[in-house]
Amino acid sequence: MHPTVVAGSVPVRLLLVRHGLSSFNLEHRIQGRDDLSSLTEEGVEQARLTGQALRGLRLDAAYSSPLSRARDTATTLLAAHGGSSRSAVLDDDLQEIDLGPWSGLLRSDLREHDPEGERRWRDHPESLELERRDGQRYRPLPELMEQAAVFVKRLLKRHDPASDATVLVVAHNAILRCLLLQLLGLEVSGFRRLRLDNGSISVLNIAPGPQGRRDVQIESLNGIAHLGQPLPPRGPGPRLLLVRHGETDWNRQGRFQGQIDIPLNSNGFSQAAAAREFLATVPIDRAYTSAMARPRQTAEVILSAHPGIPLTSTTGLLEIGHGLWEGRLESEIAEGWPQLLADWKRAPETVQMPGGETIHDVWRRSLTSWEQIAAGLDERETALVVAHDAVNKAILCALLGLSPGDIWAVKQGNGGVTVIDYPRGISGPPLVACLNLTHHLGGVIDRTAAGAL
Repeated sequence: MHPTVVAGSVPVRLLLVRHGLSSFNLEHRIQGRDDLSSLTEEGVEQARLTGQALRGLRLDAAYSSPLSRARDTATTLLAAHGGSSRSAVLDDDLQEIDLGPWSGLLRSDLREHDPEGERRWRDHPESLELERRDGQRYRPLPELMEQAAVFVKRLLKRHDPASDATVLVVAHNAILRCLLLQLLGLEVSGFRRLRLDNGSISVLNIAPGPQGRRDVQIESLNGIAHLGQPLPPRGPGPRLLLVRHGETDWNRQGRFQGQIDIPLNSNGFSQAAAAREFLATVPIDRAYTSAMARPRQTAEVILSAHPGIPLTSTTGLLEIGHGLWEGRLESEIAEGWPQLLADWKRAPETVQMPGGETIHDVWRRSLTSWEQIAAGLDERETALVVAHDAVNKAILCALLGLSPGDIWAVKQGNGGVTVIDYPRGISGPPLVACLNLTHHLGGVIDRTAAGAL
């Protein structure tokens, strides 16, 4: 079973930052492990802005790849952060993927030089084989996954999940994706499901789990709003914006809402308005919502900046039916169903809600609705989808390659924005371009009400 994290305090916060724009990024050259490129002026500014965005956080430790584009990003970031006199520890296990014979090539030249290798790297990167100068054949991506596993093991030995530390890691696109896969217990085949832009911030929470296991939660992925652009630039294919509804009084109180139709409170309307401003410049062609008041109200506020876009309601996106738990506080549920509540926190895929649904029920109907919405989009269309905590988590776990038992591994804050792209069309693999962005709600860290799921 993949690692999960349940509600409660999270002792270790891991901040993953990709280096700023480099000269090779700008020229569309392959960088790999060779230290042939350097930060551009824009890359230096991205590092400075990232440091400023993190100023509200205490940094207990910092690690960086020794390659100059990452090392210089870390140095500039820490100087702009200003909250620590420490410098980043340079770690060889944070070096970028070794693409030896390709390093320095323009991507357009690679397609001519090695079309089969380029196709394999694009479609099935884990199967790519290259040849070192000594003639030895190797697979760069599985090798990088092993490197990431070594770093994760040493990192968690230095910073035990009970140590209450905030740790910064500055590195490269491929190695950071491999770190994410390792921490989430995912296979290397999930490499192309993740996106990390230059200067982006991703936040993971790591807690001690049972039997020495670690519990990992993605709080946010690929946030770049601090760089002046709300969302990652889109490429070819349809795009879907997945938003959780704004706060309700029951979210604030920690009551299990389920399918009781609780409306937004005043803070929920403010969160919806913040999401509207955040997405005001983002083209939206279609919009969908759960057939309940709180997501519909959130969607209507967002769409007030996009007049003329029709809003379609669907019952497939309804929140999980909690049955007899609906309207109750967690303390009340703990009195009546102590073992079932413990199982819900520990192994949600095993729980049948008393008089309600299972997470498998929600998984099936929410994924069916999602796939129907996605299939109805044209190549360049963008759809807004506003739904609920459990629904969004089920959709995202499926898209990431996780299981119904992993819903605690993904955070969804009230008013948080997630972006899913289909760069090769709906029949191709999805790309999680960013996840649970809450910059518009107050900064890098998600400080929305946890609510009750």
